[in-house]
Amino acid sequence: MSRKLSTKGLSADDERVTVRDVARRAGVSATTVSRVIKGDYPVAQATRTRVLRAMRELDYVLNVHARALSGASTKMVAFVLDDVTGPSFAYVAKGVEQQATAEGRLCMVCTTHGDPARELAVVEAMREQRADAVILVGGGSLDDAYVERMTHFAHALDKAGSRLVLCGRPPLGRDVPTTVVEYDNEGGAYAMTSHLLSQGHRRIALLGADSPDDASTTKLDRVRGFVRAHESFDVPHDPALIVPTGFGRQDGYEGTRRLIALGAEFTAVFAATDMVAIGVLAALREAGLRVPDDVSLAGYDDIPFAADLEPGLTTVHIPTEELGRTAVRLALNRKERQHVVLGTHIVVRDSVRPPNRTTTK
Repeated sequence: MSRKLSTKGLSADDERVTVRDVARRAGVSATTVSRVIKGDYPVAQATRTRVLRAMRELDYVLNVHARALSGASTKMVAFVLDDVTGPSFAYVAKGVEQQATAEGRLCMVCTTHGDPARELAVVEAMREQRADAVILVGGGSLDDAYVERMTHFAHALDKAGSRLVLCGRPPLGRDVPTTVVEYDNEGGAYAMTSHLLSQGHRRIALLGADSPDDASTTKLDRVRGFVRAHESFDVPHDPALIVPTGFGRQDGYEGTRRLIALGAEFTAVFAATDMVAIGVLAALREAGLRVPDDVSLAGYDDIPFAADLEPGLTTVHIPTEELGRTAVRLALNRKERQHVVLGTHIVVRDSVRPPNRTTTK
């Protein structure tokens, strides 16, 4: 008959069930219990079943710190992003979580609020926790000190048996041990700008750029695509129509109001995200301008409700869930190629049409 462990009169720390407690309940050695937990040594099925039953009966909780110190994986994938409320980020996270579950891993979500220093701190913390993979999503900083520090962590994670994954951002360098899952960011911006130019627009505003001193790789790639399309069509772009903003709805609203207040001439707006486009739409309507009758509007991301706007938003589709799934799959199966670029394409709806003859102000 099994003996129930007494916890009477013990402190909270003393009441924690240990490997030795599990071993006594299962009638095996502590070493056998450790082998069952780690899964790194063959154990007879009957013995394993006995140990697992004892763990359940005693409500044994694995000490993650002790597991990390022992060199064992924590069976965890960390997903690091700027903001959990961003719709496109949410769908990348969905893909990460689905693939992590399929691979038998838990998924931990960490937010940085756009702070590169916090991102570095999170990566270091996940290295100490021995996460199987640390996935960074969204544009990265171009600051030399940031790149140098992140390169250091990539090597440190690799030595620990983990992996740094850059999802939606470019590689850190040729010899840096990372998994890189990009999408054709610049190509998407080029395709959308080309679509607007092919419709006859020659005064196109781009909302969602950054100043050169404070630029993310995502924003810079979209500006490059925008400028390159103008060059391909032999149409000069007006730098005054490239407006530095964030990637949110309010950013689009305020940026559009600034353009209108300055009397800027434009017949189309290319918003760097669909959320920016929603803000642009609100500001244009507030100014009495109709989309697409007076001003055409295009976005980027193809978030689910872009199709439900009135009018439906023409936008660039990013395979967000596939990005998340691919990031986890490659990080945990490193025999596959560790740098892939997924395609983007434009989705034509009702928010773009050829410009009116009258210049919009």
